[in-house]
Amino acid sequence: MATRRSGALGHLLSWRLLDHLHPDVNHNLRILHRGLALWSMKKDPALEAVLSRNRRWIVNNQIKHILLRAPNYTATVRSLQKKFKTLDLQGKALNWLHKYPCCFETFADDDGEVYFRFSKRMAALIDEEEAVRASTEPAMARRLAKLLMLSRDRRLNVVKLNELKRNFGLPDDYILRILPQYPDTFRVVNRYGRRNSMEIELVRWDPALAVSAVEALAAERGTEPRYICSLPPSWVKTRAKFDEFNDGTPYISPYSDNWKQSEKRSVGIVHELLSLTLWKKASIVKLEHFKREFGLPERLNLLLLQQPCIFYVSNRYKIYTVVLREGYRGSELVEKDPLVVAKDNLGELMQEGLHEYNRRRRLANLEKRRKRGEVEVRPTKEEEEEDEEEALRLHSAEKREERKRFYKVLFDENP
Repeated sequence: MATRRSGALGHLLSWRLLDHLHPDVNHNLRILHRGLALWSMKKDPALEAVLSRNRRWIVNNQIKHILLRAPNYTATVRSLQKKFKTLDLQGKALNWLHKYPCCFETFADDDGEVYFRFSKRMAALIDEEEAVRASTEPAMARRLAKLLMLSRDRRLNVVKLNELKRNFGLPDDYILRILPQYPDTFRVVNRYGRRNSMEIELVRWDPALAVSAVEALAAERGTEPRYICSLPPSWVKTRAKFDEFNDGTPYISPYSDNWKQSEKRSVGIVHELLSLTLWKKASIVKLEHFKREFGLPERLNLLLLQQPCIFYVSNRYKIYTVVLREGYRGSELVEKDPLVVAKDNLGELMQEGLHEYNRRRRLANLEKRRKRGEVEVRPTKEEEEEDEEEALRLHSAEKREERKRFYKVLFDENP
């Protein structure tokens, strides 16, 4: 009986201690106390928009990769139809392709077999993306070297790294494409001889790369390294707690040899990892795969929730994601990597194709209704003027920005 009472008393005291914390942290810790793995922070509409995804764009991106692997970038519609289930789609593949005339075009051979390929505009943007990727290979190599410098043993497992390669802008063939160009920086090792034990190892430490994003900004401003709070001034208690964390102990560089686990070092590691990603965000589950390599705490989720000034945590689509707040101004990236711009252009073309398809379908349905006498037939001139106004509306700068915000796609999460 005494044991049961003392346990109940301890449980009650632990809950009362939570009452003295900031309301947001209090609520988060109460959820965690009940045994849940993670709870997202108070919703930030702008950053939630960053995490929104459009299923149509994801599917078209997958179709793009299917064509890129096909001979002459041409494939049969029949072969695409067979893959529809893996794309989680129903209906006819030909109908889907016709919805995106700006992206794909179809044609039939003499035997009646229907093929599809990239439209000229789509092919041009894909060539542009490849040119950008080729021009940014040195930046990719630096990014990969910094990742290895952050790791405890200066090497990372290839299978694990592949989980985050898109976040860091690495192409699918980065091992064959990038590593051979830098033999004095990287080498591939396999200590156990198994396929899944292949690792990339750092050959040479570069002091010029051992500078974190926090240190680089401090050097630019002529100040001591310090984290930035990206929350509004109204978050008084949270900012006060953040200032205490920031000023309580000196900043620890994630590239230092100080591997003693501390909150300051762990925050620095995650901050630097997110700074190296193209979209300044990453899946928490995938980051947890690197706990040993980067010396991250066992309960990484709790660490992130305790620093709302630096990180934004969301469980949108039931995918736990952490976003670096300072990387965004509203829902727009502060600095866009050239590869991000190229991917945005592809996404915009996909959306433009859908708008064009919807416009044509609307006009076709209107014509059918006219023939049935359900609507009044307008003069041809007035109809043309209406179409011109619709085209101007769709192509206006405001609508393009609106579509960017509403249909943002997580290219790094979907092949």
